[in-house]
Amino acid sequence: MLATYPHQGRTFSFNPAAPHDISLPLAPGENQVNCFWAEPVQFDVIRVGDFVGSVADGGSTNYKRVHLTPHGNGTHTECYGHISPDPTATLNRCLRRFLFVARLVSVQPRPQPNGDQVVMLADVQRELDGGPDAAIRSEALILRTLPNHKVKRTLQYSGTNPIYLEPALAHYLAANHIEHLLLDLPSVDREEDGGELLAHHAFWQYPHATRQQATITELIFVPDELEDGLYLLNLQITSLELDASPSKPILYQLHYNS
Repeated sequence: MLATYPHQGRTFSFNPAAPHDISLPLAPGENQVNCFWAEPVQFDVIRVGDFVGSVADGGSTNYKRVHLTPHGNGTHTECYGHISPDPTATLNRCLRRFLFVARLVSVQPRPQPNGDQVVMLADVQRELDGGPDAAIRSEALILRTLPNHKVKRTLQYSGTNPIYLEPALAHYLAANHIEHLLLDLPSVDREEDGGELLAHHAFWQYPHATRQQATITELIFVPDELEDGLYLLNLQITSLELDASPSKPILYQLHYNS
């Protein structure tokens, strides 16, 4: 059974029974994706008196404490509070809608004279301006970098100077009203850039014209079987009053009705 979704005077259909989860799971252990020198995820059994929060260890229920760092462990979504001192700038307050029309594009980063690998504006713009979906103004952009090796699921990025975005690309996305950016990289900016965070500032237009509703989701993984094109994005987060949250972006392929 198909469902419909209206956008810009058009009606799209999608199959709600065919979701595509592009998040990376949070699990304990070293063999999980990690960046910015974050400690691995930990699940600790809570023990209080005679109570043991583990059925395997003889307890009546499983009751565990979770230790994680949203920006360093697994798929996460962040708001402008990531670069703002305002304690009220939390993702839970900024993200108030959860369904968006999204465009998935695949791009090859380009080597720079200093050896860095960078996703360039010209390459993304060429993809967005081409094909049958170019006339649809998307609310979200999903960037899949090439080559799309499955090792992205478990990479230890810390200290490797991973791929990042040209700041001009972030400016372009803000100017073209892309409210939500999702990518399979640990950050839109260089791992070590002296604290400039140029792409973060450009995308959120912070601090002079801050796009408070805009979000960046990092460390996704988009399987090869998902073709570039239009999708309905369901961006799921936890209700933490922090600048970032572990997240679960779900995609549904969109089809034109009218």
